[in-house]
Amino acid sequence: MNKVFFAGKKVLVMGLGRFAGGVDAAKFAYKAGAKVKVTDLALPQRLSESLEKLKDLKKIEYQLGSHETEDFSQTDIVIVNPAVEPENKFLEVARENNKFITSAISIFFQLCPAVIVGITGSNGKSTTAALAAHLLSSGEGKDNFRHRKVWLSGNIGNEPLLGNLEKIETEDVLVLELSSFQLEQLEQAKEAPGVSLLTNLAPNHLDRHKTFEKYCAAKDNIFKLQKLDENKPAISIFNKEDEISLQWFEKYSGQAGRICLGFSAGDVRGEFVKEFTLPGRANLSNLAGAITIAEYFGITEEQILNCLESFETLPHRLELISHSSGISWYNDSIATTPESSIAALEAFDAPIVLIAGGYDKGLSFEKLAVKISEKTRAVILIGQTAKKIAEAIERHPSIELIIEFADSLADAVRTAKNLAASGDMVLLSPACASYDMFDNFQQRGQEFVKLVRQIND
Repeated sequence: MNKVFFAGKKVLVMGLGRFAGGVDAAKFAYKAGAKVKVTDLALPQRLSESLEKLKDLKKIEYQLGSHETEDFSQTDIVIVNPAVEPENKFLEVARENNKFITSAISIFFQLCPAVIVGITGSNGKSTTAALAAHLLSSGEGKDNFRHRKVWLSGNIGNEPLLGNLEKIETEDVLVLELSSFQLEQLEQAKEAPGVSLLTNLAPNHLDRHKTFEKYCAAKDNIFKLQKLDENKPAISIFNKEDEISLQWFEKYSGQAGRICLGFSAGDVRGEFVKEFTLPGRANLSNLAGAITIAEYFGITEEQILNCLESFETLPHRLELISHSSGISWYNDSIATTPESSIAALEAFDAPIVLIAGGYDKGLSFEKLAVKISEKTRAVILIGQTAKKIAEAIERHPSIELIIEFADSLADAVRTAKNLAASGDMVLLSPACASYDMFDNFQQRGQEFVKLVRQIND
């Protein structure tokens, strides 16, 4: 595949998205000379931010508020947003009419000239990807680092994949955060990163994948689809402290054309720990994975040590946003699974007032309930899962634990302000997705930051 493949063809971009998920694909196809049409179930007012980014491309057509069957039967190519399920009935129409179905991530893997490092997992993949890119960047321009420039992109959403293709050179290295949805799409293209890392695996997105086994199978594409070449081996990196990751390490070890590496939080040297500012063992595990990648690419211990202190916490990931009247307020809106909230609770020793709850992805809260009973002084529950989490906590009771319910995030912040005392920390770590109350975890985190700053002014 190359850009010429799209020239003169009808391209249907399925799923523009409210936060520009399909903008990259639409721009790419348009600039490649395709006749582009965008279709999305959302109405124009819900897509204003994305539509604004396409306003200068006057010849793009739109079908918004619904999908039309004839669009899928009459196009040449369908570029599918990762949020669209593979079994979607309109995609079935395209298949029945022998249309070419692809995705932005598949196109990128087939056209990108540079080395790709892929990072996936249930928790910590964004931080690990950002850390890996940061450590690799410390080698730019150094004799020990053979690459020209380091890029960070993928599901982390800070750089457009296809929009940067013309800027990426063979000598570059790309660090990509990859979701289970994107890895599901890569199966069609039979592509995977030459260097792949798994942070950990725990149940997630069961509303989409239906079973944990199918979710794991999607994640496994990052290793299963790697090209095995004894002259240029695939590099597969596993977390030795995660049960399934360790099983996969053992499964893939010994294959011709593949080098398997392992990491763990306990492997991080003391001098690195001292310079690393992110709290908790989970973040040490993220650092260990990033260091493993950096060392594979030739980054020295001295370079790693020198750049660790300058790494900044990503927004919405155990982000300290306020310290007022002796109370610390942390935004961990990225925590969309019970396991990620457990890791957040384990990161701190201070008394915790927790705000949790949100959209129900069909996950169990039993282990989280145990940790809440052990680690928190109070919990304020919001959203669809509030009652479900409360029932789990009641099966693991703590006499001193205060349980409150809130109708909104604003109500939860006010309640937290009243409950917290000097020396406490208030932690937003929802353990759930945000879709019952917000468009995504970023919007939820931004609203939390705004509310906290208002209440502490």
